[in-house]
Amino acid sequence: MSHIDRIKQLAERAPKVAAALETEEATKNALVMPFIAALGFDVFDPHEVIPEFNADVGIKKGEKVDYAIAVDGRIVILWECKKASETLNPKHLGQLYRYFSVTQARIGVLTNGILYRFYSDLDEPNRMDEKPFLELDLYDLRENHLRELERITKEAFDLDTMLEAASDLKYMREVRRYLEAQFETPSESFVKLCFAEANPQGRFSKSGKEQFTRIARRVLHQMITDRVNERIRNALAQEGDSGSVAQASQPAPSPAPLQSSTESEAHPPEAKGGVETTEDELQAFRVVQAIVCSVVPVERVFIRDTKSYCGVLLDDNNRKPICRLHFNRKQKYVGIFDENKVETRKPIDSVADLYSLASELRAVAKSYLESSDQTETPS
Repeated sequence: MSHIDRIKQLAERAPKVAAALETEEATKNALVMPFIAALGFDVFDPHEVIPEFNADVGIKKGEKVDYAIAVDGRIVILWECKKASETLNPKHLGQLYRYFSVTQARIGVLTNGILYRFYSDLDEPNRMDEKPFLELDLYDLRENHLRELERITKEAFDLDTMLEAASDLKYMREVRRYLEAQFETPSESFVKLCFAEANPQGRFSKSGKEQFTRIARRVLHQMITDRVNERIRNALAQEGDSGSVAQASQPAPSPAPLQSSTESEAHPPEAKGGVETTEDELQAFRVVQAIVCSVVPVERVFIRDTKSYCGVLLDDNNRKPICRLHFNRKQKYVGIFDENKVETRKPIDSVADLYSLASELRAVAKSYLESSDQTETPS
């Protein structure tokens, strides 16, 4: 089993055990040590993974870091752990910061067993940076984060290569943070840059600012939608999954009626005749697939259209609605379901706005997996 597969396996188990981890020690045993082991380090070899590593700071004696990892006899990674229910905060970072400055380590990890933040000393030698270069969340695994994590595995570990990659990752995080902010609300400086590129001879007036703020936001949203659609089409083509595409474009029977928080009565079942799936609905379906593919395989996400709404379902199952697309009127709505399958409609202006609901859509999809695990009986 590869290192990535082991981390994924741990991520599947984490939600099932997290509630029972009431202490830091329990968290270390159930989540942190398996994580370190998944990276290829021998947690039972005290020369390689050193628990309660002594990291005295100045006149303060008895300071210990939870784990230190040694490669070729040199301390390279320090781990500071908190219990699973504890939110990581600057105070915890301060502890790791002190430990970092008195050892040879170049990488520090702060974790509560679920969230793993990786730090280095890129800004100033032997002084840990305030911001992590990598953040991995077991509840929201990203393939690109897992690929970067491979550099920290025992077999692939090379300090110089790791630090070079860490530098790139750190600045990529900051650029991403900036671009995500522009995606939501373009700043005046960003809008002004767009205006200058599109209209170099023009004067950046108030009306120009208002116009290009709208334009910049629309272009960013459309670019992301186009890229996602292209990737899904390429992935399906490579897998030869023509059946999924055909199924996605065909109308299907209506889902069973569900209670809606915005209506006094649920929609009645619709007849199949006269249903036409619009391009907007197909685009939205592909975006939902792209959003939840980090939680469930894309081929498990289906579309069912009716006259009143277009449903996106897990496993083509009426009882597992991920969302409903209410696109039949000028104002578009997306129906999101809670644990009781109560629908709440949320207005959107464009298909790209679905990305603002990403965490909620993933949570819905994930809830069906968890409920399936809980009801599963041994054979």
